[in-house]
Amino acid sequence: MRRPPLALPYLLGSALLVLAPLVLAGALAFTDYFGFRAPEFTGADNLVRLTRDRTFWAAVGVSALVAAVVVPFRLLLAIGAALLLARRRGATSAVGRTSAYLPSVIPDAAWALLWLWILNPLYGPLPALLDVLGIPDPGFLTTPWGARLGLVLVMAFQVGEAFIVALAARTAIPARLHEAIEVEGGSAWFAMTRVTLPLMVPIVLVLAVRDVVVVVQNAFVPALLVTDGGPANATLTVPLLIYRRAFEYGEFGYASTLSLTLLVLTGIAAAIPLWLAARLAARQRTRA
Repeated sequence: MRRPPLALPYLLGSALLVLAPLVLAGALAFTDYFGFRAPEFTGADNLVRLTRDRTFWAAVGVSALVAAVVVPFRLLLAIGAALLLARRRGATSAVGRTSAYLPSVIPDAAWALLWLWILNPLYGPLPALLDVLGIPDPGFLTTPWGARLGLVLVMAFQVGEAFIVALAARTAIPARLHEAIEVEGGSAWFAMTRVTLPLMVPIVLVLAVRDVVVVVQNAFVPALLVTDGGPANATLTVPLLIYRRAFEYGEFGYASTLSLTLLVLTGIAAAIPLWLAARLAARQRTRA
């Protein structure tokens, strides 16, 4: 008797938790539904409304801006920590690896509330430190660009998963390659830029695609708890807007349309690193 595949529980769980809500959202996206009566089919009305919704497209711009800043910074932190700690051993390595992974263990809500205290303009330690150093306070919770900077800071340091993957990729590089460079008199900078980083490029691309999705989706919690989308909608991200449309205004049909649109836009954004990698590989083959 043939045994079922080991991935069967995962596939069933994915179908139940991902595909079923996706199909339901796709059906509701073409309806007018508030939860008190049966959905009323409206055709493309929600899509027409979407094209004219300035608040939604402004939220898309905020999400894109946050992702454009946070994703490279998270990759820099994760890969930099992996390169720094890959060859270290003992207590220093243990403390460093724990410190890099620890922020990702903290629940998102607790992490956001911690940063709400850190950025508080009245008693927060970060504004107080800036005042001691004589650096102007950007107004992390009170000005539009200061709030966006605060949102970036909240999301920039939870790089534990990316750090583990980057550390595994760095450890997998054969030590004999770096030994050969040392024998030939090559510098550490030459080894990192000509051997280590080029061999880690595929992993970096995977992490970039992953972080685009993670940053766009996970911006909901800090935007809700730290800035509440303000001031003046400066930190109103698309997930927070969808939440408000669905659970504050009860527009479940239109919120489903926004959700599917966000899914498509996130897929396009995640495909950009892969497209750039394909263009770069094609150019290198042409030169070769």
